[in-house]
Amino acid sequence: MGERIRWERMNPLAVLPSWSTIPAIMAKRKAKRAAPRRSGKNRGSRVSRASRNEKLPKDAVTLIVILRAREGQETLLEAELRALVNPSRKEEGCLAYNLYRSIDTPGALLLHEVWASREAHAEHTRLPHFLRWNARKDALLASRDANFWKQIV
Repeated sequence: MGERIRWERMNPLAVLPSWSTIPAIMAKRKAKRAAPRRSGKNRGSRVSRASRNEKLPKDAVTLIVILRAREGQETLLEAELRALVNPSRKEEGCLAYNLYRSIDTPGALLLHEVWASREAHAEHTRLPHFLRWNARKDALLASRDANFWKQIV
C-alpha cells in the first residue's frame, strides 16, 4: 500500500483534473466560443436582418451588380472589390454588402448590396474607398450591369 502512495506522488499526471471533470470543462469552453460577439453599435442585428430574410425597412433598396473582368484582370478586379467590402459594411446605411464569384463564368463577380435607402447608397458613392474603386474600375472591367431592387415580400 505504501508503494502505491509513493507512485501517485511521483506521477505527474496525478495533478490533472479527473476524467469526470473534463467534459464539464470542455462544455464551458464550447459555450464561450459559441456565444455571439457583437462589435460596434448593433452591427450584428443590421447584417443578420438581411441574411435572415426578414422584411427590410420601408425605404431599403437592394443593389445587384454583375461585373466581368477584362482578360487577365480577374485577380486585380477581385482584389479591388474585396477592398470595398469592409469599409462599406461599416457605413451607417449599409444593411448588407457581399461579394460573390461565379462558379460557371470565369472572371465574373457579383456584388449584393442592401442599403437603408437610395440616399444611403448615394452617400456611399461619395466616400474615399468608393472613389478609389471608381477611379480604377474602367481598366479592370469588360462589362458591368447594375440594378436597384425593392423587396416585395
